[in-house]
Amino acid sequence: MPMPWTYRHASREWQGFLADAREEMGLISDNMAYTAVEGVLRAFRARLTVQQALDFAQILPSVLRAIFVAQWHIAPPLPPGSRADWTAQAKTLRPHHNLTPENCVAATAIALRKCVPRADLDRVLATLPAFAAEFWSPPGIDPATLGPRIL
Repeated sequence: MPMPWTYRHASREWQGFLADAREEMGLISDNMAYTAVEGVLRAFRARLTVQQALDFAQILPSVLRAIFVAQWHIAPPLPPGSRADWTAQAKTLRPHHNLTPENCVAATAIALRKCVPRADLDRVLATLPAFAAEFWSPPGIDPATLGPRIL
């Protein structure tokens, strides 16, 4: 079996995702975008069971998958919450060095949708709690207009 594409092109795939997230958030550095994205991923993960989180992780590109499961302290899922809750939680990561903007969840959703095949994302979201579809929906943008770029 050939090596999975996401492993062979992990750096290019990650850099493309991070550039999209940074641009959507209006941030000036990869470090700022990384902190925001990590915070968003943790906010989502905290609302899932272990199996749900692992199912979601399976569709992520390799670097995002690693970030999604890194430093995970398994606990009972938090209530679904709202976009304001998710944003507030994302902003708590590294609070003294966190410049995460208010649009971090939507911006991360846009960047994710540009690097994950829509059918894969839709398939896994259909198996997750109802809030998951809202979490990964970029407000005001038709998800059908977003899709993986050719690297």
